[in-house]
Amino acid sequence: QVQLVESGGGLVQAGGSLRLACAASGRSFSTYAMGWFRQAPGKEREIVAAITWSARSIYYTDSVRGRFTASRDNAKNTVYLQMNSLKPEDTAVYYCAAAPAYLPVKQDDYQYWGQGTQVTVSS
Repeated sequence: QVQLVESGGGLVQAGGSLRLACAASGRSFSTYAMGWFRQAPGKEREIVAAITWSARSIYYTDSVRGRFTASRDNAKNTVYLQMNSLKPEDTAVYYCAAAPAYLPVKQDDYQYWGQGTQVTVSS
């Protein structure tokens, strides 16, 4: 069992930055791939980034590549999402999730989910 708690969301102006954190509790965090997803109002939840347990492989969706950076600190049981050059279209609830797989990009492959943190980017 893995419990996930996101933090770091908030209101920021376009062009600004935020750093999300996802703290995990439970056993075997370091063996899970971690994903960041987001869901904007009226839209389906989509993957933003995914990172393997070793952080050697990281996936980014096209719309955030070059602006967002995923990382993890297995010693702290925490995964991060550094978001730079934020745009109004990045406004969404951001979720972290854990998967006992290599680098899944489908939400159905993720086993554990956090409660989400709101990110709002004003124009």
